[in-house]
Amino acid sequence: MLQPTRTKYRKAHKGRIHGNSSRCNTMNYGAYGLKAIQPDRVISKQIEAARVALTRYMKRQGRVWTRIFPNIPVSKKPIEVRMGKGKGSPEYYACRVKPGRILFEVDGVSEETAKVALYKASAKLPIKTKFIKRFS
Repeated sequence: MLQPTRTKYRKAHKGRIHGNSSRCNTMNYGAYGLKAIQPDRVISKQIEAARVALTRYMKRQGRVWTRIFPNIPVSKKPIEVRMGKGKGSPEYYACRVKPGRILFEVDGVSEETAKVALYKASAKLPIKTKFIKRFS
């Protein structure tokens, strides 16, 4: 699972995801990509599951770039614990994804293969996504 090696603070506020993505909203590496349409938090397990689905379908041909990284700690309290007594301990890491953000980029495979592979990857993510080409 992806997680930062060290963070400035152990716990973070939940926060809200407002507006469209101003960074990572253009293709930089590959010829085909997967763009987020909805705002949501994507956790590290979902990113890894999408990456595995992507590379398995492509049969390790071409190249894959993951453009998101889970850097927000999400805390959780144990089951059946009463209210109060402070914030829970960090359970997993997530990435806040705004609409317009490029999630994955692919190169070195045909358009049909990239389209199906990115569709399979999008099925593992909790947000609606869109297949995009570099020159479109």
